[in-house]
Amino acid sequence: MCLGLPMTIVETDGMSALCEYGSERRRVSVLLLSDPPVGAKVLVYIDTAIRVLDEEEARLIADAIEGLGAALRGEDTDRFFADLIDREPQLPAHLR
Repeated sequence: MCLGLPMTIVETDGMSALCEYGSERRRVSVLLLSDPPVGAKVLVYIDTAIRVLDEEEARLIADAIEGLGAALRGEDTDRFFADLIDREPQLPAHLR
């Protein structure tokens, strides 16, 4: 399974960027984006930044990834999915 990671751009030359997620640093292509600045949060999939994220969306994705790790370790996951607790699941607009 491949997951997109919400990474932060640390440095960029316009064609590639050094990005970080937690303690991991990776050089990724930013050619699909319109020159994202240092500090931007981007969704990285297979070493390519595919879109710019706002802070809230980046946090939700990071929480979900951490929640998956907690589930695999048999730990409680409620704190990672607080936005989903006490509400009915809903399909995204494009699937309704």
